[in-house]
Amino acid sequence: MKRIKIISVVGPTASGKTALSIEIAKKYNGEIISADSMQIYRGMDIATAKPTKEEMQGIVHHLIDNVNPEDEYSVAQYVKDARNAILDIDSRGKTPILVGGTGLYVNSLLDNVQFSDSPIDEELRQKLNSLTTEELLPMLFDVDRESYEKLSVEKNHKRIVRALEIYYQTGKPKSVVDKEAKSVPSPYDAIKIGLNANDRQFLYDRINTRVDLMIDMGLLDEAKKFLSKNLSSTASKAIGYKEFIPYFNGESSLEECKNLLKMETRRYAKRQITWFKRDKEIHWFSIDLMNKDELINKVFEVIDKG
Repeated sequence: MKRIKIISVVGPTASGKTALSIEIAKKYNGEIISADSMQIYRGMDIATAKPTKEEMQGIVHHLIDNVNPEDEYSVAQYVKDARNAILDIDSRGKTPILVGGTGLYVNSLLDNVQFSDSPIDEELRQKLNSLTTEELLPMLFDVDRESYEKLSVEKNHKRIVRALEIYYQTGKPKSVVDKEAKSVPSPYDAIKIGLNANDRQFLYDRINTRVDLMIDMGLLDEAKKFLSKNLSSTASKAIGYKEFIPYFNGESSLEECKNLLKMETRRYAKRQITWFKRDKEIHWFSIDLMNKDELINKVFEVIDKG
């Protein structure tokens, strides 16, 4: 089977993925597919650093502004939508360019992870959610020792519930289902580009500057608007809104909340770096060791060789 060539641009927030991807799209006749779990939501613009029409420079972008913030959206749905976008782009003789910092979305798509089409058993989920983590762990130990070894350490209630759901619905341990999900070869031949900073403080300074700019652009008004909505469980996790709740409630100063947002964004960037560094196929470029033109030319060299 002939694999579809795709270019992937990943890295932490504020590393310059959007600007680089535009240059790649112009050079290689491409269209961009967002791999950002928050830019998929309509109206969540400033907090997610969603590219503006001007920044897009006429390049077609897919999977941005596709979902209402009140609606749930899963990684399985993302993979389905991204696959369709890739097929569409490739059928028109253009290059699919995957761009974003949501590692789970990127890996699930490029690794061709297979997701079950079975509907959620709401009754089962409610029963499991009514139990404490301490009550759930022995149940998981009995049916899936491998998952138990991982999840008993972090004690993430949601993940433990999901592992038990999978077993009770499929009759297979989650650890087995996960291995089967990754057993189908990927239909993509991906050239993976990663952006990071050799000096971590350089990246953190960019993050701090971006937050200040977001405030100037009207982030507070956007936050007020979205905090008043019944956001989905996914959309409610967005960084950039909940950090200002103490300010809106008169419990903290704007400066304190702004500093909190900067700290949370820096922590998120650190998690992104940790996630992507596990992928040994990524070609990394340090944004603080070369100017923009040098970086673009070096990236083009890697793509041309691939």
